[in-house]
Amino acid sequence: MIGRRWVVVALALAALVAWPGAARAFAAEKPHYPVPYGPAARSAGQGGHVDVSPPGSNDWDCKPGRAHPNPVVLVHGLSANQTENWQTIAPLLANEGYCVFSLTYGRNPLAPPPLDQVGGLRPMEDSARELSGFVDRVRRATGAEKVDIVGHSEGSLMPNYYVKFLGGKRFVDRYVGMTPLWDGTQTAGLALVNNTATGLGLGPVADAGFAPVCGSCRQFLHGSEFLAKMSSGGGPAVPGVTYTMIMTRYDELVVPYTSGYLRAKNATNIVLQDRCPNDLAEHAAVAVDPVTAQHILNALDPSDRRPVDCFATSAQRSGRD
Repeated sequence: MIGRRWVVVALALAALVAWPGAARAFAAEKPHYPVPYGPAARSAGQGGHVDVSPPGSNDWDCKPGRAHPNPVVLVHGLSANQTENWQTIAPLLANEGYCVFSLTYGRNPLAPPPLDQVGGLRPMEDSARELSGFVDRVRRATGAEKVDIVGHSEGSLMPNYYVKFLGGKRFVDRYVGMTPLWDGTQTAGLALVNNTATGLGLGPVADAGFAPVCGSCRQFLHGSEFLAKMSSGGGPAVPGVTYTMIMTRYDELVVPYTSGYLRAKNATNIVLQDRCPNDLAEHAAVAVDPVTAQHILNALDPSDRRPVDCFATSAQRSGRD
């Protein structure tokens, strides 16, 4: 009688497992997030001064799998925040099976609403310390030894201060930067003005003007003390970290765009138009660009590197569909 009863139970379980809805009966399916590109993604990020996690990010119960053992930390650009910057990349990476985390760093505590919701305004040394604490939290939550970083604009530069000067080289594996500026920018002649003021001993005056609003702004300019420190000791690149830098010829804020080249043996430099001449993505649009997205996937998982499709349809833009 007991044996027969166990046979009935086993048959019932087998039938349940065979039922198409069985997986949902025992565990929730992993979400699949829409991935907007171009204007659709940028409109989704409008009003992004409300600082909330972008789709697919900051699931603190996420545990990395064997395919993608490193959590990915997304680091936004100047005057943006996590909501605004990562409407494309966060859901894309989550759909690919990565544990994705994002933060808004460098808020100015003196800024009135809604400016108190934008980041990147504090000196980059301060923001790097903030990033350090966030990476520690990600590692504790996921149990991962290292993380990968994907950053845009300021987020392509500031994290390297953490890596190079705050011990982050132990905890960062792959480092992907969009619209980087290792040699600073000379937009609208601001670098010349800044360097002239510094040469005349007026640096403190310039600091007094910038610092209350944007402590990081002068640090981006070509010839700044911050960039000189970053390049000290043989250059910005830190041994043991794998860098991928993604640039666009149409960058109107990083001038010249070639400032983004990282000249090091452990760095790969990509100009979008070298592969896809018709890609017109400028500084901000790079973060919602389907070509850039494919380069990011290849950089994070070189073992599954695939040819970049310059004319991918909306259903194929990840390069993995």
